[in-house]
Amino acid sequence: MFPLSLYNLSSLETISLAINQLHGSLPQDIALTLPNLKILAISGNLFSGRIPNSFSNISTLEKIDLSENSFVGSVPNNLGNLQNLQQFLINGNQCGIGEADDLEFVNSLVNCTHLAGLELTNNGFKGPLPNFKANLSTQLSVLLLGKNQISGTIPVGIENLVNLTELGMEINFLEGNIPFLIGKLPKLQRLFLGGNRLSGQIPSSIDNLTLLYELHLEENNLNGSIPSSIGNCHQLQFLTLYNNSLQGLIPKQLFLISSLSISLDLSSNSLTGSLPIEIGKLKSLSTIDISKNRLSGEIPSSIGDCNSLEHLYMGGNFFEGIIPQSLTLLKGLQDLDLSLNNLSGHILKDVEKLSALQSLNLSFNNLEGEVPTKGIFGNATAIFVNGNDKLCGGIVELHLPACTNHGSTKQEKSNAVRIVLPIIGVILGFFLISSMLTLFWIRRSKSKPPSTPLIGDQFLKLSYKDLFQATGGFSSANVIGSGTFGSVYKGIINQGETNVAVKVLNLQNPKVYKSFMVECKALRNIRHRNLVKILTSCSSIDSKGKDFRALVYEFMPNGSLDDWLHMPVEAHNHSRSLNLLQRLNIAIDVASALNYLHYNCYVPIVHCDLKPSNVLLDRDLTAHVSDFGLARLLLKHDDNSSQTQTCTIGIKGSIGYAAPEYGMGGRATIQADVFSYGILLLEMFTGKRPTDQMFTGDLNLHNFAKAALHVHVMQILDPTLLPKEEQSEEIEEIATNRIKVPSNRTNQLQDCITSIIEIAVQCSMESPKERMNMNDVARGLHLIKGKFS
Repeated sequence: MFPLSLYNLSSLETISLAINQLHGSLPQDIALTLPNLKILAISGNLFSGRIPNSFSNISTLEKIDLSENSFVGSVPNNLGNLQNLQQFLINGNQCGIGEADDLEFVNSLVNCTHLAGLELTNNGFKGPLPNFKANLSTQLSVLLLGKNQISGTIPVGIENLVNLTELGMEINFLEGNIPFLIGKLPKLQRLFLGGNRLSGQIPSSIDNLTLLYELHLEENNLNGSIPSSIGNCHQLQFLTLYNNSLQGLIPKQLFLISSLSISLDLSSNSLTGSLPIEIGKLKSLSTIDISKNRLSGEIPSSIGDCNSLEHLYMGGNFFEGIIPQSLTLLKGLQDLDLSLNNLSGHILKDVEKLSALQSLNLSFNNLEGEVPTKGIFGNATAIFVNGNDKLCGGIVELHLPACTNHGSTKQEKSNAVRIVLPIIGVILGFFLISSMLTLFWIRRSKSKPPSTPLIGDQFLKLSYKDLFQATGGFSSANVIGSGTFGSVYKGIINQGETNVAVKVLNLQNPKVYKSFMVECKALRNIRHRNLVKILTSCSSIDSKGKDFRALVYEFMPNGSLDDWLHMPVEAHNHSRSLNLLQRLNIAIDVASALNYLHYNCYVPIVHCDLKPSNVLLDRDLTAHVSDFGLARLLLKHDDNSSQTQTCTIGIKGSIGYAAPEYGMGGRATIQADVFSYGILLLEMFTGKRPTDQMFTGDLNLHNFAKAALHVHVMQILDPTLLPKEEQSEEIEEIATNRIKVPSNRTNQLQDCITSIIEIAVQCSMESPKERMNMNDVARGLHLIKGKFS
């Protein structure tokens, strides 16, 4: 605990106890005991409780650092009286959680004449920020408000903080535009606004921030083009704009910022046009990521002049032509991703000589010829060349066809031409006649009223027009879900007799085309009662002449498992609550589906994105696993059942549910699905998401459940699963402080929950080798259900 003897030292000026294991709370009358205190630095401990109001009475205070503790509650509004205060830091606490939306204290603190640093990062503050007054005389240079729940817009008057060198508002719920007046902060060096809901364009006034060396605007809804005026930020070293809706050309002025040396990330936008040849001017840059855009043209050879480049990501665009030879000049290159483009020609043999290269992705292009075998090409886990049908050779593990040696003489070729040409002529003539007959038949068929076959074993035939009418013109009123790859609409077909779910893909996302093919391939030949049933797919042209892709599924009237676990009761038309037996049945359903995918399909399938929102419930609350947009098909290559993915698109899984090996570039495996299932099972019976705010540092959902085995398992159980009489008895036990003798019913419930949590913990082990397989999981859950029933 905090040394109580310190409170008797009224002349004490400095308390520095950072990074220890001290706990307890600060006395609310601290001003009476330590009236001359100047510095209080107790960061990195276990202190809790509220921040004392009496701080405002210690006029000598210059620094308060309470960071990385467990303080709660609101921040006192009267701290603006501390005119000597220079730093106030409470990063990494739980302040603001459960409190009213009141951030007025920020204005109070900012108004402290000598305050230089105000850091409130990673707390639970919510609500809008107050507007900053125009008559501020503050010396504030650092204002960090990131990783909270702050909403509203960037406050009016931000431009009045003219001494700011660092401004952090990242990972909040801010919306609206980035104010143009932000360009009136001439001393700003670091600006963090990523992970919000900001929209509009990047203001051209950014060019006034000539001292800026870090700019983070990623993961917002920014649109428009990248302003060319950004080229005036001559000190910029780090620029991240990924995952927005930016359009237009990449301004060449961006590549003339010679100071760019750490990272340039423009990925996951809708940028178009060619890559400017000025890219070669970035001679000091370590990382370039322009993946997942709509860039086209050839890769400029000047890229070979970026001689400090270590990581280059250009996948998911429309680049064409050959791979430039100049890429082999990048001797320090560690990662190179050119996948999902239209590149042609041969693989450069000199890539073998790039000794630093650790990962090479050339998949899904039009490359041809022989794959080299030396250097990185000798490591099958480090290279990806799938999706290039004309490649041959390479090491055995790649399983490419052998290269054939065409040594024909000119005379042989000439004779072949003489023989082949007449044959081609006959074939073309036959094809022309067949095409004319086919066209006549199609036109004749169109004149007859279309007939849609009933839903059965055969696939439906639905056009864009059919789906447009079925969903009320893709009305927003019929939207039942949305995600990265598109939106899902409720529709009615067969003259109003059949409800369906129509997944319309967002073709602005380059990954969607591959996702569409993967999902079709995965679902085409699989049938199981616990997998969502696909009725048909539609690949057509919409009313505006643009490509249209959609998948049509059987409709699930009870929505997703996520809705039932987490959506408030008042959000439903009726109360939704799953009892223990219903949750156990759903867990068995999902386990059965995964067991089928892993061991009973024509080829093993890894789902890759199992989570409650991808588990749908039918009218009888039977679970159906859905959304195979990230699925991998696996092929067994030898008796040891080593498996290699044959379909690769994008990042595997969702945060909190993805196996830890995915974060280290691991390939898709059935063991990774088992990890996701373990997390889902824990969520079902604890009621806590893996992304819950309580899970910070080394504490996660797995460790939380593991620590509760076996004595405290009922304390982590979702309270809604406790029988009402058990809940009331538990309240009485706490009120009377007596020991309760468990009933037989309670013992039975505890045994059941313990067994389920044990399976979930075993499935979510960090090491894939320690996880159960889904066959044993399904069998174990059936046994638990039998005992409990």
